[in-house]
Amino acid sequence: MSDLAARFRKLWDEIAPVGRDAGSGGYLRFALTEPELWLRAWFREQADERGMPVQEDGNGNLFAWWGDPAAGGAVLTGSHFDSVPHGGAYDGPLGIVSAFLAVDELRAAGVTPVQPLVVAAFVEEEGGRFGVPCLGSRLLTGEIAVDRAAGLRDGAGVSFAEALGDRPAGADPDLLGRFAAFVELHVEQGRALVDQAAPVAVASAIWPHGRWRFDFHGEGNHAGTTRMADRRDPMLTYAFTVLAANKEARLRDAHATVGRVSVEPNATNAIPARVTGWLDARAAEPETLHGLVEAVQAKAAERARRDGTELTCTQESATPLVAFDGGLADRLARLLDAPVLPTGAGHDAGVLAAHLPTAMLFVRNPTGVSHSPAESATDADCAAGVTALARVLAELAAPTTQPGWGREG
Repeated sequence: MSDLAARFRKLWDEIAPVGRDAGSGGYLRFALTEPELWLRAWFREQADERGMPVQEDGNGNLFAWWGDPAAGGAVLTGSHFDSVPHGGAYDGPLGIVSAFLAVDELRAAGVTPVQPLVVAAFVEEEGGRFGVPCLGSRLLTGEIAVDRAAGLRDGAGVSFAEALGDRPAGADPDLLGRFAAFVELHVEQGRALVDQAAPVAVASAIWPHGRWRFDFHGEGNHAGTTRMADRRDPMLTYAFTVLAANKEARLRDAHATVGRVSVEPNATNAIPARVTGWLDARAAEPETLHGLVEAVQAKAAERARRDGTELTCTQESATPLVAFDGGLADRLARLLDAPVLPTGAGHDAGVLAAHLPTAMLFVRNPTGVSHSPAESATDADCAAGVTALARVLAELAAPTTQPGWGREG
């Protein structure tokens, strides 16, 4: 094991147990709950050890500065701590751990940035607690209204404002204006790098995607006494909609997933009165995504008429096609001699890309599985990711006269 891989493992082991569920092996690190708050405290400790003052923006996002925050032109990196329910270890935290280690690598090499370097921890990226993904970066950039964000509630009825301890501050043009570029390192959420035998890649684009809530209303009744012909069962409409989403996505070479459902009253011997399902839809092109969702809604509505149920469909979030800064992506791909890949997964980088030059680095995932305990990466590949990120940060923030760093080959 290389020295850098060993240092990665040492730092990684500090956070690996936090929020891990003994039963599933996955993580329950929801935004602003005890495990994520512990990790936020750990973030501050790591920043303090490196002499990097931490700034909180009032929306729950943390920024650790190497350099003068007032100088402008800062290069931002980092990711998030929160997880999907029973998710994997690497999705999010890898980008933060790698960012601190990249700072260590630059300092050990005697590199002094001309522009400030900033390590970020964004809040509620997954939307696992309050339902809207990339909530922290959306608030920072003004892409979600403060009132809406403040009123978002988790399953226990706690609002985002209550969890945050105050009403979110919302857009911060002054802070956003201090950043010249954002580079997010992330575990690959697929197996393209396994097939290409490469440890690191550069992202080209993020597919357009969004979340839609389907509320099916029927008539709650007794399971044993209500004739089949008399039923207005929303579960039937829901089940048909799931199958329709699968079919329509396959016809368009798109992705559709219904991974969350709520049933009322949720009793074995009762016909449901209401079923709510959440559709996650993604496609390579905006037109394909629109056509997919429109077709699913139409089929669900027709089935509701046949079942005697009612349907309400609400779009909860939407992210357009994100093409990362082409010049920056090409520049980094040449610098690292790395392949360039698109992704169907959403990230804070996708939100920030509309406001400043943005790039992403992917680290190989040997299983190709993500949002699952099976998500993984080797220490050697993680060390390669740290080295790549350090080279990128040096290229963007340090003088090109410093030998061995930031030179395009």
